[in-house]
Amino acid sequence: MVKKQGFKVKHLPKLFVETFKLWNLNNPWRLGAVVAYYAVLSLPGLLIVVINSVGAIWGTEIVQGEITQQISSAIGPDAAKSVVEIIENSRKEDQTVFATIIGVAILIFGATGVFYQLQISMNEIWSVKVDPNAGIWKLVKDRAISLGFVMVIAFLLIISFVVSTALTVLSKFLSRLWEPGIVYLAQFFEFGLSTFVLGLLFVLIFRFMPDMKIKWSSVWLGGFMTSIFFNLGKILLSIYFGAANPNSVYGAAGSVVLILLWVSYSCLILFFGAAFTRIYTEKYEVEIHPQDFAMKLETEEVIVEKGVDCPPEEAEKS
Repeated sequence: MVKKQGFKVKHLPKLFVETFKLWNLNNPWRLGAVVAYYAVLSLPGLLIVVINSVGAIWGTEIVQGEITQQISSAIGPDAAKSVVEIIENSRKEDQTVFATIIGVAILIFGATGVFYQLQISMNEIWSVKVDPNAGIWKLVKDRAISLGFVMVIAFLLIISFVVSTALTVLSKFLSRLWEPGIVYLAQFFEFGLSTFVLGLLFVLIFRFMPDMKIKWSSVWLGGFMTSIFFNLGKILLSIYFGAANPNSVYGAAGSVVLILLWVSYSCLILFFGAAFTRIYTEKYEVEIHPQDFAMKLETEEVIVEKGVDCPPEEAEKS
């Protein structure tokens, strides 16, 4: 395999233009709406699995409080309150051992649903499709990968909590020496930490989600670029939700609508990063091929029939 031309920073504007064309061609609004729908369905299972996994080390109350705080800062306290109710309702039922086992299986299946749908969307961006003859084992493998991403989120949360705690202790110490500027310094470090943790997650998503044999060198730039855009977009979305207050328009369903909107808009950024990764890989990396049980597609629109303008007088005669 022959190495293609090297990437330079001056190539970024052209890359962004080509990325936008590919992103727009794949109808990201529809893909984002699909993932948002499954995200709401997967939310109880995803929250329970992550909270219990991280809570085993950090404490479930602390983890639940941190998650609700992040949701509150992103889309408002009402949505955070609804998330707390979802968590409590998922925990409070007394069940038999058999029912508990079934319940855990359903939770895991539900928690992986959003990542499974995300994988399908990534495949559309990469123009790759699963072989119809792949069988049940491909589905099992994809669900296992999705469960792996749930565990990755739990692991990154642990790292985030540890570093955040260290930053909090450090900021309290430094505030005695330089109180006026420590607030801005803490915000800068918090943004950097969030960007780094999210960047790792996006790198893994771009590397393992599509059914393509993608090399690590192809995903680092797109992953961390997406992380920066995602954090900036989160700030803009929180400002928008605070000013427009779409929650008040939908009444009792407002919290669910806010979650749908937030996930849908966030997916637009994620899919742009995926499109960027594909364009970057095809231009500057070695040739890549589909995974086992997957097929690379090239589609071409063929005009089967074309309508003809009919003059008004002809239409009256007919």
